[in-house]
Amino acid sequence: MQLTPEHISSARVLVVGDTMLDRYWYGAVERISPEAPVPVVRVTRTEERIGAAANVAYNIVTLGAQASLLSVVGDDEDSRILEALVAQTGITPYFGRDPQLKTTVKLRVIGRQQQLLRLDFENTPENEVLASQSATFEKLYLQHDAVLFSDYGKGGLAHIVLMIAQARAAGKVVLVDPKGSDYARYKNASVITPNRAELEQVIGRWTNEADLQAKAHNLRTSLNLQALLLTRSEEGMTLFDAQGEMHVPALAREVFDVTGAGDTVIATLAAMAAAGMTLRDAVPIANRAGGIVVGKFGTATVNHSELFAAH
Repeated sequence: MQLTPEHISSARVLVVGDTMLDRYWYGAVERISPEAPVPVVRVTRTEERIGAAANVAYNIVTLGAQASLLSVVGDDEDSRILEALVAQTGITPYFGRDPQLKTTVKLRVIGRQQQLLRLDFENTPENEVLASQSATFEKLYLQHDAVLFSDYGKGGLAHIVLMIAQARAAGKVVLVDPKGSDYARYKNASVITPNRAELEQVIGRWTNEADLQAKAHNLRTSLNLQALLLTRSEEGMTLFDAQGEMHVPALAREVFDVTGAGDTVIATLAAMAAAGMTLRDAVPIANRAGGIVVGKFGTATVNHSELFAAH
């Protein structure tokens, strides 16, 4: 199907998952510390961006679709910075607040266009807040065309099994960006999108393409998934579904930064599926979006005109 901007602008995606603040400190590196063999970074500028599930939602709105974001954050200054940044993007936020929770912050120190250090500030949310998130989810999922679970393993998706079942029963497309080695929690989703390292954790290493196909289809069948999309960096991506396999090669372009490329791929897939496109038709477009975003620095996004001009 040929998607018009009108198709995409009426598509509604509910993003559920762990969200975080990406903080960048940029500076000049001119000497090595006399205290230890490490570079001294003289910080000249700072920047804050929305990360994790918030970045996925941002990718959806940048494409021209509508995104709501359901997440649990702390009741702290960083959560207010995050919420203000989210509000500026056009995402509709539904934040559960937990006073015991520290809003996840990833601080990256950048010198000479290279990441020198990353510091993570985080802990795990309480079950009470996660339960209230489930109640909000029950009100929201019916108002959306697709539901995207962005699992960063931070504890914000304790009730994902029930949420997937509810959304699928209502005929929604359910997409999951998975984490960890227990994929049983993603049972009955429409599609999951692991990268190579993530899939290896679950099915083990594969010796060749035939071995990969057998293992991927076994996993897809055992979890009752419509499809599994394996993202393979420079090898492109492969969709495993009931029709077999569909491989899309990577787009040849200079790779500047792979940060957040997986976010862009699943966000594009969700926006296209919410607009009524089949997964098989949506995968090449998602691949194109991933190819564009790796040519940008940091967690970046792709807009509608970039994506379709690149065709």
